[in-house]
Amino acid sequence: MSVITAMEILDIRFPTSRELDGSDAMNPDPDYSAAYLILRTDAEDGHEGHGFVFTIGRGNEVETAAIAALREHLLGRDAEELLADMGAAWKLLAHDSQLRWLGPEKGVMHMAIGAVVNALWDLKAKRAGLPLWELLASMSPEEIVSLVDFRYLSDALTPEDALGILRAAEPGRTARRTELLAEGYPGYTTTPGWLGYSDSKLSRLAKEAVAEGFTQIKLKVGASLEDDIRRIRTAREAVGPDVRIAVDANQRWDVQEAIEWMRHLAPYDVAWIEEPTSPDDILGHAAIARGVAPIPVATGEHVQNRVVFKQMLQAGSLQVLQLDAARVAGVNENIAILLLAAKFGVRVCPHAGGVGLCEAVQHLSMFDFVAVSGTMEDRMIEFVDHLHEHFVTPVDVHSGAYWPPSAPGAGNEMLAASLADYRYPDGPVWAAEANTAAASTAAVES
Repeated sequence: MSVITAMEILDIRFPTSRELDGSDAMNPDPDYSAAYLILRTDAEDGHEGHGFVFTIGRGNEVETAAIAALREHLLGRDAEELLADMGAAWKLLAHDSQLRWLGPEKGVMHMAIGAVVNALWDLKAKRAGLPLWELLASMSPEEIVSLVDFRYLSDALTPEDALGILRAAEPGRTARRTELLAEGYPGYTTTPGWLGYSDSKLSRLAKEAVAEGFTQIKLKVGASLEDDIRRIRTAREAVGPDVRIAVDANQRWDVQEAIEWMRHLAPYDVAWIEEPTSPDDILGHAAIARGVAPIPVATGEHVQNRVVFKQMLQAGSLQVLQLDAARVAGVNENIAILLLAAKFGVRVCPHAGGVGLCEAVQHLSMFDFVAVSGTMEDRMIEFVDHLHEHFVTPVDVHSGAYWPPSAPGAGNEMLAASLADYRYPDGPVWAAEANTAAASTAAVES
């Protein structure tokens, strides 16, 4: 037996707004941030579980408070019991009746539960000596199904359906694992496309992306139609006719506006339109999908839970499902979402970028390929080339592909030095930022 003895919760923020990294039509000046959790036990192996919620700055302190609200379910509890039955552990956290009232099963509290669940999986994978994708892919169909809460899903996906999907994929697991290790998992890059970048920077980064082996790039759109037409023309000239260009409106438009706006971008051979409207508007997405066809609609990074994904799949609201490692309640709920996608025959191309999202979500796609969908056809993981240097096991992306991690764990762990330097508001980076702002204010006043 080992007991969970400590939860260290940190507010970590990076001043990415300085260079407009991450800028888009709805989020012009993000400071990429993580409400960060470390779970410690009294076990002699010294392993820790690391998890986080990704935010873009202000409000990160709200997420840290939400994680702290889960302390009574963890401190002093037998870690072996939790790790032995991760389905029960998920329900313990998600079904707290008083905390659940804050959602239910969505929003700040649900994301905080995801940080805890992901930290537990990180600890479980480290103890198993396996990367998370391989740990999950080694589980039996019955073990995987036991991780999922099927409440609210049974009209679209039953445990028997899930077992059928997993059992059908089981015979090819070994061959697909070998293929994954030899060929990697396809990626695409958003690095060239941030809305705050100049046309020359866009063109340069797009050409570099093609040279690095990427067959798809993505551009942020939605602030100005005139600018979007110019920027997508610039990108198409830079990459040529054979590289796909996806566009992402980050929820900027109303339904008819989205359909009309995409009519102007369609001549540039758009790979998909991402988040064209509110992530909660299931029927609006379905109307847009009909209105912009054959351009696919992609969404999911802000979809709040498995139930909304179920309805979007039932309504034909999306043709590309973009799950996120830190938006829903962790690995368990994302497994439910992967099974739903497999049931409906919809491809999964996860959202990444941010802080640590690339490191975390690769495990889910690789598990999906080996043990669930059995395919990488027309599937990609998003890649954004910043902040990886802050992680103990940063992603290995080259030749346009993600290469499977071999280090034990879920990829969530940040370097101790980075945690110290970027802790908000008292870490040295933010202290220096405050001093610079104070000096600027004094100079203006004088």
